[in-house]
Amino acid sequence: MGTDTAVDPDDNTDDTAAEPGPRRPAGAILVLGAIGLLLLGAVAGVLLRLPLDKTETPAPGPVDVGFSQDMSAHHAQAVDMAGAALIGSTDNDVRRLAYDILTTQQNQIGRMQGWLQLWGEPNQNVDGYMGWMTDHGSGSHGHGGTTTGHEMSGPMTSMPGMASQEEMTALRQSTGPAMDTLFLQLMLRHHQGGVPMLDYAAEHADTTEVRVLAAQMSKTQEGESQLMTSMLAARGASPLPLS
Repeated sequence: MGTDTAVDPDDNTDDTAAEPGPRRPAGAILVLGAIGLLLLGAVAGVLLRLPLDKTETPAPGPVDVGFSQDMSAHHAQAVDMAGAALIGSTDNDVRRLAYDILTTQQNQIGRMQGWLQLWGEPNQNVDGYMGWMTDHGSGSHGHGGTTTGHEMSGPMTSMPGMASQEEMTALRQSTGPAMDTLFLQLMLRHHQGGVPMLDYAAEHADTTEVRVLAAQMSKTQEGESQLMTSMLAARGASPLPLS
């Protein structure tokens, strides 16, 4: 429905004859439209695929709900960063990576938000982040009776790897190679910060759907992290320390 035209990272068509310069506002609108369509499609897909007989699957527990809430918020910033790079970067490798992250993580947000709606749970937990990552030990819901080593003592005011408002502003205002490097640094740190949540949910979630999705996210982001590390090295830049 026009989405490919707006955000195809491999489109090298020379359209300078029409508008030589600033077409970013139009591009931004099209990207936002694509995001909205992805979200609606993902939620609709979840609703259509879920079985009507809810007794067939385990009831969601605190890990399922908390992970879906917090990872939706974590993903939302990644989508924001990827959108900025997709619009502002002129490097095809960076734009391709940004496109992959934007479409994949927006789709995953749609799935998690669809689950929360079906479970009758709010989109966000107002009490803080990652409070659901408490030590289950061997006598609770941990699948296999082990722990990931990422347990928390209680809710946190922020999640690891998240960019600050100042960093997000700097990303949107940067251009050229400086933008590419900053995007790779921020996104790599962002991916690394989400690892504890992904590993914990993959092990301790009650529903198969959440465990499988968390494991898939972990595998995908591991590969992307390796790619971004290589791209930074090629640019003579280093990863940011994990915040």
